[in-house]
Amino acid sequence: MRMQSQTHRTIVSVVLLICTGTLPSLAQEGTLKIYVTPKQAYAFVDGRAYGEATLHALYLKPGDHKIDLYNYGYLPASASVSISAWKRTNLDVTMTPILTRIPGPFGAMTIEGANRDAVLLNGKTPDFFVGHGDEFNHDWGWKQELVVPPGTYLVTILAAGTGNEVWSGSVDVPANQRVVIDIPKGVRKTVAWPRGEQLKDKIGSLARFSVGTASADVAIAKPTAQLSVTNAQLNCGDATQLKWSSSDAPQVEVTPVGAVAADGEQTVQPQENIVYQLTALGPGGTVTTSTTVNVNTAVQADLGLSSPEVHYKRVGEQVVEDSSTALNWSASNASKVSIEPLGAVDASGNRTLQVVPRKTDPGPVDETVTYTLNASNPCGGAETRTATLRIVGSIEPEPTLAMRSVFFPTDQPVRLKSDAALLPSEKDTLKTIADEFKKYLAFKPDARLVLSGHADERGPEAYNKPLSERRAELAKRFLVEQGVPEGDIETQAYGKEKNLTADQVKQLLDQDSSLSAEGREKALRKLPNIVLAYNRRVDLTLTPGDQESTRLYPFKTEDFAALVRRDVPETEGPVKLAAQKKRIAN
Repeated sequence: MRMQSQTHRTIVSVVLLICTGTLPSLAQEGTLKIYVTPKQAYAFVDGRAYGEATLHALYLKPGDHKIDLYNYGYLPASASVSISAWKRTNLDVTMTPILTRIPGPFGAMTIEGANRDAVLLNGKTPDFFVGHGDEFNHDWGWKQELVVPPGTYLVTILAAGTGNEVWSGSVDVPANQRVVIDIPKGVRKTVAWPRGEQLKDKIGSLARFSVGTASADVAIAKPTAQLSVTNAQLNCGDATQLKWSSSDAPQVEVTPVGAVAADGEQTVQPQENIVYQLTALGPGGTVTTSTTVNVNTAVQADLGLSSPEVHYKRVGEQVVEDSSTALNWSASNASKVSIEPLGAVDASGNRTLQVVPRKTDPGPVDETVTYTLNASNPCGGAETRTATLRIVGSIEPEPTLAMRSVFFPTDQPVRLKSDAALLPSEKDTLKTIADEFKKYLAFKPDARLVLSGHADERGPEAYNKPLSERRAELAKRFLVEQGVPEGDIETQAYGKEKNLTADQVKQLLDQDSSLSAEGREKALRKLPNIVLAYNRRVDLTLTPGDQESTRLYPFKTEDFAALVRRDVPETEGPVKLAAQKKRIAN
């Protein structure tokens, strides 16, 4: 390094001021005096190359300024200063040395004509500063050279004071060769550099920065970089931690993350197989490293039914059988799961299904319902599963209870325990009613039968009322014998209180489709007797609903004659009947 006189420093300062156009305003500016270790440090003011920090005072406009100090082999130092007009500000800085040494192989650069202009390798920001032209300008006597790893470099020269680019170009430096660059013409020659091999063999490594009397060696380090992930095998949606470190590289980028700090970590959540590549760029070259993360995009899914068939039965509006089944499903490596027709669901679960057939009209039911599971993830994985449920059964109309009134012979029964008064045709009628009513109870358990006894108009009420009661009770007892619950039957007796009139009987005869015209005419000729026969009956009423039995007289039964005759049968005997009438009269 050449010795500098105070006169020379002053001349350089004035030249710098002229170059920057600051001389006319000199009287309005303040000065900044930097005291820095090492004294060879180079100053950048507000991002602009200014010159050697200790060579002369810096003339700056009043206000705040950012001062960056660089010397290769030391950590950069920054400070903010406030400059006042007409005043001097001092800045004391001690930079921290980087003690790691640089191994070979080596090549070298000699840069002529750059004076004290800033020299940058592989970048155009201050971070890529390696020294100034006066440190690398000869290879005779005392050496002043830039030692670099073999490779190709972008060399940029920035003018001291203005920071303007003087020259920039690509320079190829082979091992053990010295490249001479003439600024601003460019590369002038490449010559053998035996000292590079000697340095490698004898010393093995070089200090990053060393200076002597009129000598300087700056050895540039090749960047290093490491990149890793905590988990290289992921399912879709999982995250992993990307970690990296680098040295001697002011510009670090991780693809596809972007620009990053020299060291750090970041959570990443890739959606496909990906290679992360770290590129570290520094004055000593470029180094890359990569790591691969594999993403499992496949979706696994399952869908099933605990029973593939359910049974359904509806009678009228009442569902009497409606079995259920359970739908079970699971999906892994999926972020979105839905089941048609249920909608969105959790990744795994089960649901009890009670389905209603689409069919609504009476008839057999045999339908299927298909459940479709769709599972997917944002990584493009998708899976579909189906399960089919069969619905079998029937839809039946609401049951009705067909009933006709039960008819009795004259004056029968004489006593309650005698069932001779129930002729075979009427027993058959009651048997049919009993069978149908028991089925009806299965559908409507709250149903009841009300039996209403009647007697014809002959005889006093004191005789007819008990007679009608015995008729109702006899019909009830017979129904109970057929299996009808006794508690579901009520009885009541009207005697002759609600007798049918002749007109009502005529109307019933007209409505009786079982009668021929001749039969109807014959009945009308004996209408008084037929009216009596119609009133010797038990009517049945089904509750709730108050459905009444039809008063359809059994004209075509074999025992019709015994039912319709108006006198007491001989089997009962005139003496017994006379005795009954006498008891009533008394």
